[in-house]
Amino acid sequence: MFRALTTGCAAGALLVLGTLSSQAPCWAAESGAPLAKPSAELQPPDAIPALTGLGSAVASTSHPVKTLRVDPLAASKADPLSNGLAVQPDSPGVSPVATSTVTGPLSAGGGLASLPVVNTLASALPG
Repeated sequence: MFRALTTGCAAGALLVLGTLSSQAPCWAAESGAPLAKPSAELQPPDAIPALTGLGSAVASTSHPVKTLRVDPLAASKADPLSNGLAVQPDSPGVSPVATSTVTGPLSAGGGLASLPVVNTLASALPG
């Protein structure tokens, strides 16, 4: 008896589902809406969003590098770069040459962007 009941329920369910699935195209055809066909076409590549993302990523990663403190002992008494050397040439009218011009920004705690020559190169990087 149980087997006959489950078989009858399964047959009824198949009948209802089969009727519903066969009616779906009729409903779409009656409404006048065309059935959408699945598309497997690839979209053309667009490089502008990729380059925009790359530009913002480079800007956000290069800014910390440009402002990174190069001398960890900066502004302390143990900083070897705070010691400077100046040489006065024998020629009159020539200014002295000193190492503090280059090491001064680093011993003050600056990064790569504070160096005289490297500053021009670092300014080419975004960020």
